[in-house]
Amino acid sequence: KAAARVPLRLQAGRHLHYSTYSVVRLRQEGSSRHVSVSGFTAAAVSQSNSSLKKHRSRSIFSPFFCCFRNYNDYHVEPPPANNKTLCLPPPPEENGSPPKAPTKFLLPEVSIADDGKNCVVIDLDETLVHSSFKPINNADFIVPVEIDGNVHQVYVLKRPHVDEFLQKMGELFECVLFTASLAKYADPVADLLDQWGVFRARLFRESCVFHRGNYVKDLSRRGRELSKVIIIDNSPASYIFHPENAVPVQSWFDNMADTELLDLIPLFEDLSKEDDVYSMLQSLRNR
Repeated sequence: KAAARVPLRLQAGRHLHYSTYSVVRLRQEGSSRHVSVSGFTAAAVSQSNSSLKKHRSRSIFSPFFCCFRNYNDYHVEPPPANNKTLCLPPPPEENGSPPKAPTKFLLPEVSIADDGKNCVVIDLDETLVHSSFKPINNADFIVPVEIDGNVHQVYVLKRPHVDEFLQKMGELFECVLFTASLAKYADPVADLLDQWGVFRARLFRESCVFHRGNYVKDLSRRGRELSKVIIIDNSPASYIFHPENAVPVQSWFDNMADTELLDLIPLFEDLSKEDDVYSMLQSLRNR
């Protein structure tokens, strides 16, 4: 499957979501056109799409999972200030340039088992799973979470091929879960999702930098050489400090025919062999 150059012409009200690499197929899903590539996806998404509006509609518990996401400008609204139980105090606001690396890093020293491996930072919500407070008939997990003294059931759907993807990532990389969601929700979900001990560490909202209204995952604070770090995330706002280290993934909600994670495995197999993943990702974007 040779690489091909596919011109993408976007109509008014649409945006190009991702970088491209070795185009292998074009698929039509409703009013959205998806160009799937070997590891990367380009998606021209109609902002008038009613199904997208459905996905954007969030309950009052939305800040509990992760930050609000506006896919037009990648601006993320902070959680409501009057909801003290759900929202942790945000990290210090960073209004200028990306903050400098701290003297104390978020991650411990690399273990002997992971010595020499590249590090992959993996998002949770809409990347590996989709969660809702509304009952889902085919939920893979139901996680009880206490909010304001009441226990609520969180219904969690696993993205197709997530088990195979995580097992492969655990073989190839030092894997870290990094989510903008709160630990009281994300930690038990990770317990159920990661049956193989893939995640060497878990980072939650308090480890993010609150930058211009966004919860940003600052890779420089993790204590790993940036040339050996990859982040996979569905929200560009999450990695605005280090876009050159990102492998974007299409947001997932409930499409059980989705193959995004499966399609990413060959790319990550190649990245696991690179001494400088930054340079490889840059070269792919320049093709």
